[in-house]
Amino acid sequence: MSLVTLLPFIVLIGAMFLMTRSAKKKQQQAEQMRNQMQPGSGVRTIGGMYATVKEVSDDTVLLDAGPGVELLFAKNAIGAVLSDDEYNRIVHGIEHDLKSDADIVPDDASSLTETDESAAEASDASGASDDKPVDLGKKDAAEEPADSAAETKAEEQPKKADGDSDAK
Repeated sequence: MSLVTLLPFIVLIGAMFLMTRSAKKKQQQAEQMRNQMQPGSGVRTIGGMYATVKEVSDDTVLLDAGPGVELLFAKNAIGAVLSDDEYNRIVHGIEHDLKSDADIVPDDASSLTETDESAAEASDASGASDDKPVDLGKKDAAEEPADSAAETKAEEQPKKADGDSDAK
């Protein structure tokens, strides 16, 4: 057998090796995440339920899903361990104020680049007013007569009936 016939098999085996390696790495990361769960952590199950971890054992997790609702799940059923801020944002609707000391960003970008004084000087120097509406239409005076000429030429030609044909 030649190398050319073996090449597709070699490439296929290499691709399978890379895919299994990637999957194994993801499984290890998920296992590590599940082992780091502690009581009080917010979690999301693979089914999409959000709850708080109450107890953790070797293979199971006891979750508190609400007042008086405790559920026993397999550790493998935990899809993600959430940070406290993310859990509170999703479950309780509490936004953590990260920008309490930061400036408020304005809605229009022009105030980010110009100060009020420089904006006033620029409009005075150019003499242009921002109050005038800008016409962005594509009206071209040269095109309008050409269009109307084409319409009149089309009207001059006789209309054909259903049974008429050009054949002589």
